[in-house]
Amino acid sequence: MRLTAHTDYSLRILLHAALVAKEGPKLLSIAQVAYEQRISRNVAMKVVSMLAEVGLLETVRGRSGGFRLGRPAEEIGLGEIVRLTEPRRNAGDGNNCGLTAMLSRATNAFLAELDGLTLADAAASRLRALLI
Repeated sequence: MRLTAHTDYSLRILLHAALVAKEGPKLLSIAQVAYEQRISRNVAMKVVSMLAEVGLLETVRGRSGGFRLGRPAEEIGLGEIVRLTEPRRNAGDGNNCGLTAMLSRATNAFLAELDGLTLADAAASRLRALLI
């Protein structure tokens, strides 16, 4: 399954927020995260807005505002993120070629695997990779 850029950006922004949350309750700026993740500021703003709408991020307005995780990283499943950010997860185009059902099962297995992983797991894995 190929994930869209929107999903990639969402995962990267959430992972960034999870890593910072380990240091304490700190607000992140869209500009700084966009710069560090090499995402355009406008795209990052749209992604943060969408993630806030669904409760994965919490935003604070104002001069010293920003965003942070909306829930603990241990409560945010990777499967949940992909389901929220992927507009179309159908593996086949419905032309009844015989592969559609098989590809659908494969997509469901992929999502089931992600359901067993959390944002906290991804953050821990990222930290381990940095230490090696």
